[in-house]
Amino acid sequence: MNYDVLIIGTGIAGLYTALNLRDDIRILIITKNKFKDCNSYLAQGGISTSLGKFDEEYYINDTMKAGNYHNDISAVKLLVKNSINNINKLIDIGVPFDRNLDKLRYTREGGHSQFRIVHVKDETGKAVIDTLLEAVSKKSNITLAEDTTLLDLVINDNICHGGVLKYDNNIYTVNSKFTILATGGIGGIFNSTTNVEYLTGDALNIALKHNIDIKDMEYLQLHPTVLYEPNVKGKKLLLSESLRGEGGIIVNKNKEQFIDSLLPRDVVSSAILNEISKTPEKPYVYLDMTSLSKDFLINRFPYLYSECLKRGYKMDKDLLPIAPAHHYCMGGIKVDLHSRTSTENLYAVGEASCTGVHGSNRLASNSLLE
Repeated sequence: MNYDVLIIGTGIAGLYTALNLRDDIRILIITKNKFKDCNSYLAQGGISTSLGKFDEEYYINDTMKAGNYHNDISAVKLLVKNSINNINKLIDIGVPFDRNLDKLRYTREGGHSQFRIVHVKDETGKAVIDTLLEAVSKKSNITLAEDTTLLDLVINDNICHGGVLKYDNNIYTVNSKFTILATGGIGGIFNSTTNVEYLTGDALNIALKHNIDIKDMEYLQLHPTVLYEPNVKGKKLLLSESLRGEGGIIVNKNKEQFIDSLLPRDVVSSAILNEISKTPEKPYVYLDMTSLSKDFLINRFPYLYSECLKRGYKMDKDLLPIAPAHHYCMGGIKVDLHSRTSTENLYAVGEASCTGVHGSNRLASNSLLE
């Protein structure tokens, strides 16, 4: 099979890339499971964006501080300065971001000095994926394939010529002028994670095999507020950072607030783990949302209110037991500011890549923007 571009992954990174290519470019997009089996679909909180020129320096500083200044400053500036244009592109494509009358409604999350996160209730990723998939499906130049696994890349003399795919127990070679890895993170290898189980670092595995440069793999992020579910292995319920942005606080067993709930994730996670170490018989603390009304919670967080209810918790009345879990991989396949890897004609985007933009700790809601 011959294509101009082969994209592996149907998360936001892969789909958005395809929509930004010309209509005369023949594209094949594959995923090893179903189109919506990706972390993008699970993303709750929203997408960060600069609020305008006046906010760019603040946003850059927030991102650098959260990343413990291990970030690539060029990547951070590129991310921030292009943020508004890309939010507007998503709006043009049809993403129904929440609004107050005719203006976008912003929320705030840990590490942000401003309310600058656009969202669709508490299911932003779902709304974006649904919209992008619909737009991609209307393109005559794009072919989508589910249940199709990338087994290997075709690389000769450090030039990528496509990939070897498996579909329905048959092996195919796809020749492509350009190949884009958008396979997501590595959360599927952990016992306690917010990620879908299918994300097992496939692109990283293949990159290591071919000596393609990787970067910052020691930088793994815990999400501080994941519902404590001792009998659940693998993916657990993430309680969005926007819950804290709207007024939720983290408390210990004595209902005492022991950490500023809106500090960056690594700081909050460390504080929670330290608090948990004092009570090994109760390896969790609590997220307290009881200061907010039931009506507000149901309207702003319908998905999370429903999911907590299924597990026996009323968000407006009960303290929610939480503990940190694996959430995000800041490292990945090393790329430049054009997403080029160390192998010619091979690109990487999204969580599978490492632009250096996140440093050692990603600022909340910068992942979807990236």
